[in-house]
Parts: sequence; C-alpha cells; structure tokens
Amino acid sequence: MNSLNKVQLIGNLTANAEVKETPNGQKVASFSIATNRVWKDSAGMKQEQVEFHNISAWAGLASIIEQYTSKGKKVYVEGRLQTRSWDDPSGQKRYKTEVVAENIILLSTSGSREDSYGDASMTSGVEEMSSAPKTKKAAKIEEEIHIEDIPF
Repeated sequence: MNSLNKVQLIGNLTANAEVKETPNGQKVASFSIATNRVWKDSAGMKQEQVEFHNISAWAGLASIIEQYTSKGKKVYVEGRLQTRSWDDPSGQKRYKTEVVAENIILLSTSGSREDSYGDASMTSGVEEMSSAPKTKKAAKIEEEIHIEDIPF
C-alpha cells in the first residue's frame, strides 16, 4: 500500500519571505502563512482560530515568492510535510516541521489584499506571471533537494 504526504493551504504571508542561496547556488525561500477558521460556538458567538505554517520553496518557486509576494499577500501552497532535526548549542535535540512547497499560486491581485476565503477568490484572483508556466498549474519543483543543501 502506498502512503500520502500532501498539504494544501490558502493563507496570507505573515512577513516578507527570507531568501537564501545554498552553497551550490540554488535559491530557497522561507516564509510563513497564516490560515484562519471561523465558526459559531454553541452559544452562537463567532469564534476564530489562527494557525501559522512554516513553508520552504526551492529553485523557481523561491524566485516567484521573492519577486511577486510580500507580507499580507494571499497564496495557495501545495506540498508535503517534512520534519528536520538538529542539536542546539546546549545539546538539546530540536525539531522543525514545515511544508516543502511543490506548487504555489498567487491569489492576491496586484496591489490588493483579499480577505475572504472562497471559491471565487481561488479562481478569479489568480495573478498571471510571465515566469510561470502558460497553463493554470503552478511551477513544479524541478529537482530533488538534499537536507545538507539547506543553508540554515
């Protein structure tokens, strides 16, 4: 039986992406997006919960994030979960789970910020980019990334 590691998120960037290059010259963008869930509790009061997700995007996707996004912009991110571990200076084992982006679609139109989540914003707000493929699908990650290539 095969397994599945797939994440789909629509959210807003919490800050501008941090873009670095690996020693072999490959770009990697690290950024965070916030997603929210709104519901009414048993008393009929509106409730909201915000989640923050760490994302890494490599190569061409890193370039798209670097050139076309900024804090507050809405994006669709599709990828896989990956957990890294390291020893901190005191010898404690530390872990970080993040989404490794495989597809990214910009949902905010130029110069605006969309605040609603809905089918209309997913389709009508897609920003056309000359560096993106001509099809409606976002750029796919081009090559396998090895953990030792990560510069941070």
